Amino acid sequence: MATLDEPGGPGQDGGAGVDVLDRELEKLLNEEQLEDGDHERFSHYVPKDKIIESALTGKPVRALCGKKWIPGRDPEKFPVCPDCKKIYERLRDA
Repeated sequence: MATLDEPGGPGQDGGAGVDVLDRELEKLLNEEQLEDGDHERFSHYVPKDKIIESALTGKPVRALCGKKWIPGRDPEKFPVCPDCKKIYERLRDA
């Protein structure tokens, strides 16, 4: 993938609207992007009763972000999932 600085990279063709495209691309490159497997590196928000139910039955839980799994790790060891946090804050503010 060409970077913003490389010849032939975004913004090098001199076409109309290039500045807008450059700013949007730079913004996307600087944002934290979640990829496959990134959900494994976070603690997720799940209703407490669902965690208890999962512990008793072995059924998977679904986090606010949509991740589905059977809890088993110490959530204190991982940062909070940014998607879960955003959703939780929106629900709390509503």
